[in-house]
Amino acid sequence: MAASKTKKGKMAWWQLSLLGCGCTIGTGFFLGFSLAIQKAGPAVIILFLLAALATYFVYEALGKMAAKYPEKGSFRTYAKKAFGKWAGFSNGWMYCTSEILIMGSQLTALSIFSRFWFPNVPLWIFSLFFSIAGLAVLFTGMKGFERMENLFGIIKTAAIVMFIVIAIVMLTMGDKQALTQEAWSQNIDQFFSEGAKGLWLAFLFAFYAYGGIEVMGLLAIDLKHPKQAPLAGSVMIIALTIIYVCSIALALSLLQWDEFNIKQSPFITALSPYDIPFVPHLFTAILIIAGFSTMVAALYAVMTIVITLAEDKDAPPFIAKKGRWNIPIPAFVFTSISLLLSVVVAFLLPKKIFEYITTAAGIMLLYNWIFILVTYFKLMKVSKWSIVKVCVGIGFILIAISGTLGEETSRYGWYVSMAFLLIISIATWIRYFIYERDTG
Repeated sequence: MAASKTKKGKMAWWQLSLLGCGCTIGTGFFLGFSLAIQKAGPAVIILFLLAALATYFVYEALGKMAAKYPEKGSFRTYAKKAFGKWAGFSNGWMYCTSEILIMGSQLTALSIFSRFWFPNVPLWIFSLFFSIAGLAVLFTGMKGFERMENLFGIIKTAAIVMFIVIAIVMLTMGDKQALTQEAWSQNIDQFFSEGAKGLWLAFLFAFYAYGGIEVMGLLAIDLKHPKQAPLAGSVMIIALTIIYVCSIALALSLLQWDEFNIKQSPFITALSPYDIPFVPHLFTAILIIAGFSTMVAALYAVMTIVITLAEDKDAPPFIAKKGRWNIPIPAFVFTSISLLLSVVVAFLLPKKIFEYITTAAGIMLLYNWIFILVTYFKLMKVSKWSIVKVCVGIGFILIAISGTLGEETSRYGWYVSMAFLLIISIATWIRYFIYERDTG
C-alpha cells in the first residue's frame, strides 16, 4: 500500500485537494463546533479563523517538504532527515498512537449516530460493522481508498453547502424572519459573552475541525507533479475555511448560541425550529459518512506509518513484507488489531477515563503538527517571513493545548497525553541512546 520513492504518481493536485476534504471533514467539525460554542459563545467564529491560519502554516510547511522530498513516510521521514533516527522513531509512534486512540472514539460516535434509526441495536454491533467495512476499504489498496475518500469528500462538502443554501432560504422567508432576527440580535449582543477564558478553553475544538491535513502529506507521494503539493493543500484549506465559517455564521443567524448542545449536530439543531422533515435524517447520514471517512483515513495513516517504521527497523521488519495481493498483510493485521483494541478500550473503560484518552489523542495530534513546523525550520532554507509563520503556528497550537488546563476533563486529557509522550520518550531513549550505543 505504501508507495516507493521511485514510483511515478498519477494524481492531479485537485484530486489531492478532494482527498484532503475527505480525510479532514469529520466529526471534529460536525460535533466540535457544538463543543466550542458552548465554551466561547458566538465568538467561536474567530477561533475557527485562527485555527485555519495555523493549519495553513502547518500544511504549507509540510507541502513544501513534500515537494522537495517526495518520499513515503512524509512528516516521519522528514523528522528523521532533520534530527536523526530517534526523531523518526518517536514521531512515527506518537502519530500512530494518537490515530489508534482516535479510532475508538470515532467508532463509538458512529455507533451512537446509527442508533438514531435503530435505537434497540447494541452499540458493539455497529462498531463491529463499521470496523469490518473500514478494513475492507483499506484492503482494496490505494486506488480503492482514493475512490472512497473522493466520494466521501464530495458528499461531506455538498452537505455543508446544502446547509448553507437551506439556511439562506430560511433567512429570506418572510414568516421565519422574526425567529432569525431574534437569534441574530442576541448573538451579536452576546458575541464576547464568555470572555477571554471561554475563547481559550474552546480553541482546541476549533483545531479538531482541521485534523487530518497531515494525511495529505502521506498521500502527496502519489502526485503526478510533487511540486504541486503546497497548491493542493492551500486550495483545500482555503475552501474548507470558507464553507466552515459561512456555515457557522448562518447557524448563528438561525439559532441563539446557548441552544446548541453537544448531543446533536449543530446543523440539525439550527434547523430544528423550522420543521423541515428530511433534515434530521439527512444530517445523521452525513455524520455517519463523515465519521466513517475520517476513521478510514486514520486506518490508512496508521498502516502507512507503521510500514515505514518497519522498513527502518523501528518496528519488526516483517510488518512491511508484501503478500500475494501486493498488500503488506502483516501491516494490515497490525492495523486490524489496533482497531480492535481501540474498540475494546472504548467499550470497557469507564466513560470519563475514555474521554481523557480521546482528549489526549487529539492533543498528541497537535504535538505532531508542532513537530512538522520544527522539522520544516530545521530541514529547509526559510525566509524571515517563514520564520514568523512557523512561530505564529506553534504559538497558536500551544495556546490551544494550554487551554486544556482550564477544566477538569481536558486537564486530565493533557496529563494522559504527557504520560504517552513520556512512554514514547523512554522507548526512544532505550532504542537509540542505550541499545544502539551498546550494539554499535
